[in-house]
Amino acid sequence: MSALEKSMHLGRLPSRPPLPGSGGSQSGAKMRMGPGRKRDFSPVSWSQYFESMEDVEVENETGKDTFRVYKSGSEGPVLLLLHGGGHSALSWAVFTAAIISRVQCRIVALDLRGHGETKVKNSEDLSAETMAKYLRPSSPLVSASFLPLSFPRDLVFVLFFQGLPSETQNFLFFLQTKKDHPYTWRIELAKTEKYWDGWFRGLSNLFLSCPIPKLLLLAGVDRLDKDLTIGQMQGKFQMQVLPQCGHAVHEDAPDKVAEAVATFLIRHRFAEPIGGFQCVFPGC
Repeated sequence: MSALEKSMHLGRLPSRPPLPGSGGSQSGAKMRMGPGRKRDFSPVSWSQYFESMEDVEVENETGKDTFRVYKSGSEGPVLLLLHGGGHSALSWAVFTAAIISRVQCRIVALDLRGHGETKVKNSEDLSAETMAKYLRPSSPLVSASFLPLSFPRDLVFVLFFQGLPSETQNFLFFLQTKKDHPYTWRIELAKTEKYWDGWFRGLSNLFLSCPIPKLLLLAGVDRLDKDLTIGQMQGKFQMQVLPQCGHAVHEDAPDKVAEAVATFLIRHRFAEPIGGFQCVFPGC
């Protein structure tokens, strides 16, 4: 290779990092300290997004269970937010701040059995029947793919987020193959495999059979199965695709999800807009 060719190829490469102890050049310092390079991953308090928090005791045949509940808002309909498997109510934090700035509503988000700060006697029992036994909502339900729709007659409407949590599967593989790591399980999803059939079998048909307004948010149309594809073509539910998102669309794009939910609430006259919010109606 000639000297000219070498110089051309080297010119396309990024600059080398500074040597340890050399102090680095000015460009190296900017690369390390420039805007967007330094990120703060310190945990923040729930109070930055929710107005109140309480532990609610529920009596059952085995004693008392305690559910962690977060709330926001003082007027309008109550939105019951249900998180996905392996998450907690705090996964709705940014969405909560976004939705209450767009429509008048009240937010109730809780940690489900075996998740977050909820304390139950048998935390490993995550069957569909047990999960639904503690939830009999007569208010709008927003679910993130985890909780089965075991109570369709009690719902006012449902918003459902669907997708394949491939990121979770990759992390499970990492922990199974790497024995020496500093992580410990809060909810070991691999142990819930025996409940997966009860969670998801027939879920699409159950979703379609609910005689209520329905909105499905998803990251791509490739996430639709045959039943949902036919149902969408028949106009049985409203669907909105949020590109450049993963499984947890409400975490990846909380403002877009809040806009879609707010528009849905206003369209069906469940809530009133605030702050000059303008609805953007989807095309499907």
